[in-house]
Amino acid sequence: MSATGQEATPLLALRGVRVRRGSQVVLEVPALDVWPREVLGIVGPNGAGKSTLLQVMALLLAPEAGEVRFRGAVVDARHNPVPVRRRLAVVFQEPLLFDTTVFENVASGLRLRGVAREALRTRVMAWLARLGIAQLAERPARTLSLGEARRTSLARALVLEPELLLLDEPFSALDYPTRQALLSELPGLLAAARTTTVLVTHDPLEARALATRAVALQAGRIVATGPVDTVLAAAGLGPLAGAVSLPAPAERC
Repeated sequence: MSATGQEATPLLALRGVRVRRGSQVVLEVPALDVWPREVLGIVGPNGAGKSTLLQVMALLLAPEAGEVRFRGAVVDARHNPVPVRRRLAVVFQEPLLFDTTVFENVASGLRLRGVAREALRTRVMAWLARLGIAQLAERPARTLSLGEARRTSLARALVLEPELLLLDEPFSALDYPTRQALLSELPGLLAAARTTTVLVTHDPLEARALATRAVALQAGRIVATGPVDTVLAAAGLGPLAGAVSLPAPAERC
């Protein structure tokens, strides 16, 4: 039975995955499933292997052992992973925007996919509006604040309507008001888009605001999986003292 109770096959599955850097094993995952339409939080301290795990999921890093399955089919990051990568979108810690306008940044992936001009414009402007940056469409990316750049990066990923969205510490280094605003808005956007999401974070507030289920990593190994609060406690992150109340993640249906 899936985490949502509705799907028999996970969207993404890892089996027997091992990643080594030099002589050190930095990631060892016997089994991990990501179920359709859930938001899976990957939590743990810095250096726990969270970003390495995300790179494996994104088919950007081939493990030395094990396999990655997408909708039940094995995918090898070393041998033509592009067809599956086109069904994913990744938002990294740094926005990594092109030196062009906000509109052109968000449109870039659609252009590579050959989307017609009018449909492209409609989709880009719709996501700019949803993320509250439609007024910045013609602004050069180099002039954006960090918060505006993060919103642009999210729009660039979500406009692709990916089957799987991978977020690597997307709120790090944001000022408090910008971070709170994004944490409040993103659950509704993900629910409306019906997007399966993996969120890497070391911050319990972010996990509680967004995740419907969580996995805790320590020293490259899974130490807990299940309900968010249970996993946070197992990871030693514990209850939040004085945390700002945020909307609960929307139910997946």
